[in-house]
Amino acid sequence: MPIQEAEKIWKNGKFIPWSEANTHIMTQGLHYGSAAWDGARAYDTKHKGTCIFRNRDHVERLFFSASVYRIPIDPSIEEVMQISKDVVRENKLSSAYIRPLAYMDYGEIGPAMPTNPHSLCVIAFPFGSYLGADGMANGVDVCVSSWRRPPSGTIPMGAKVSGNYLSSRLISMEAKERGFAEGIALAHDGTLSEGAGANLFVVKNGRLLTPTTANSILEGITRDTIITLAGELGIEVVEQPLPREILYSADEIFMTGTAAEVTPIRSVDKIQVGDGNRPVTTAIEKAFFGLMSGETEDKWGWLDPVE
Repeated sequence: MPIQEAEKIWKNGKFIPWSEANTHIMTQGLHYGSAAWDGARAYDTKHKGTCIFRNRDHVERLFFSASVYRIPIDPSIEEVMQISKDVVRENKLSSAYIRPLAYMDYGEIGPAMPTNPHSLCVIAFPFGSYLGADGMANGVDVCVSSWRRPPSGTIPMGAKVSGNYLSSRLISMEAKERGFAEGIALAHDGTLSEGAGANLFVVKNGRLLTPTTANSILEGITRDTIITLAGELGIEVVEQPLPREILYSADEIFMTGTAAEVTPIRSVDKIQVGDGNRPVTTAIEKAFFGLMSGETEDKWGWLDPVE
């Protein structure tokens, strides 16, 4: 998806023009992947105006991811939450994708170098449906990737850091080269993990099944939202290791993420999912997007108004 440029970016305490948001070619984060980031959405809600969805949860995960790799962040969690709102407001956006990025900056060369300078940027820009409006409405065609997610003890897959997305690049490129919208990765043991940038849910006999954090997934904030909403709808959710073959016998499958939101999967490896009907997915979608329309009560305080 092409980037739609906004006017300004917040970097290290001040707003700068989008075109001036540059960094040195020898920046450590560029060479060694020592950068932590997160992605949130601001929605133009019908009842509360522009709101950032689960602002605190996204910022807290940013701080967690950065702490794993010892990347300092100078502002507090509350300050970064406010900066995220300020960036949306400064760019006059009613809805947006928001990406805070903390990284190790230019200094000494080497993969560690904990004394290098560090930077924090917060970016907001217009963003539509990641896998397209048609995919949201009618589902997407995916494949199982030949690439597997790293096991626990290699790199921490629960941290949202730049280096982890090299795996996602391989998964997504392979899928697109084969004519699919996205790929689904397996964990190191051959059980299901997740998509290149989205969590996976399988509907089987009325139950909602999803891989566990032990299956090398990122514990997605949208994933947690769906689990919570499913509970409100009386849908049983089971987190467990899932074999690959369940994809071919599933009644419904969908992916979730800040970018993907709730995207149905129409086929896997050119095998149609179920009979094409998606009652559970539709109910989940309605509850999720109902948070933005006011039809679903926000019992959890997930909508943070930009004002």
